[in-house]
Amino acid sequence: MARSAPIRQYLDLGSVTRPRGQVYVLTARCKECRFCIEFCPEDVLAESSETNAKGYRYPIVAAGKEFGCVNCGFCEIVCPEFAIYTVEVN
Repeated sequence: MARSAPIRQYLDLGSVTRPRGQVYVLTARCKECRFCIEFCPEDVLAESSETNAKGYRYPIVAAGKEFGCVNCGFCEIVCPEFAIYTVEVN
């Protein structure tokens, strides 16, 4: 009979806090490429039902994901129009 391996746990699990971020969208710049929505690792963003002045649907924070952003900044990196950014929140 084989022994099962012990479950690994982080030694500092109690002292680590999850980072939080706030997402900001410059709606006038958005051209509905959806890169930020597709590549968000926490699935924080969703497509708006409203459109900007150019007729594009811009990203919004999905319902129930208001505190889901971990401020990774990936949405900023993939946005070709520089229409989205995050700020760390304490």
